[in-house]
Amino acid sequence: MTLLERHDAGGIAHLRLNSPGNLNALSDEMLAALQEQIDALNADRETRVVILSGAGKAFCAGHDLKQMQAARDHEDQGRAYYADLFTRCASVMTGLTRLPQPVIAQVHGIATAAGCQMVASCDMAVAAEGTRFGVNGVNIGLFCSTPMVALSRNIPRKKAFEMLTTGQFLSSEEALAHGLINHAVAPEDLETRTRALAETVAAKLGAAVKIGKSAFYEQMTMGLDEAYAYAGNVMVENMLWRDTDEGITAFLEKRAPDWA
Repeated sequence: MTLLERHDAGGIAHLRLNSPGNLNALSDEMLAALQEQIDALNADRETRVVILSGAGKAFCAGHDLKQMQAARDHEDQGRAYYADLFTRCASVMTGLTRLPQPVIAQVHGIATAAGCQMVASCDMAVAAEGTRFGVNGVNIGLFCSTPMVALSRNIPRKKAFEMLTTGQFLSSEEALAHGLINHAVAPEDLETRTRALAETVAAKLGAAVKIGKSAFYEQMTMGLDEAYAYAGNVMVENMLWRDTDEGITAFLEKRAPDWA
């Protein structure tokens, strides 16, 4: 069985977590498989959009607790293992955000703890109605401190803190209202709607989307004046491209652009 499946079509790479027996938990092996694909996609000039989904009953239930518990045999080794685990997990999560391609989470069932973190780390998300989202490690005595980083950058602070301290779930409707996902759709429409969104983005000028994604995250860390200065420089570079010239000319001439 392939732990992380990849299917490519029409400039869209679909990655599917394929460990349904443990609800696609982020085991050491799954994190390694994700990191391998992130590294490959960073160098991929053909792929324009990435979809991330899960096989079976759930999108992702977070870290593999059995593996984490097995590391407790020796305190020193356990500490080193946990430090390395969360470093590797952070590399995957930030890697999704830093990919040149937009990443869309296709979510169903549950997305809990690091699984919810992964949804929050993607650029967009489409979820099936009935999906539940949680950072509920507090229920077992483990505060979801690393999932908190991505979650608190997606939804309002007080709602994030409530989820983290109560362990309560968000419904798909609540996740939509709070901005964790872009669309909540009927379960039977999940794959079609996610694919349609991916195809819409994939049809744009890939270089423009790439430079735009990078600029989107860069300017969010800046003050207002610095952000405008930075974004202005990005637009200057973008305006000077041959394909941007063609895109604007085609629009003015009311025809489809002939991008290289």
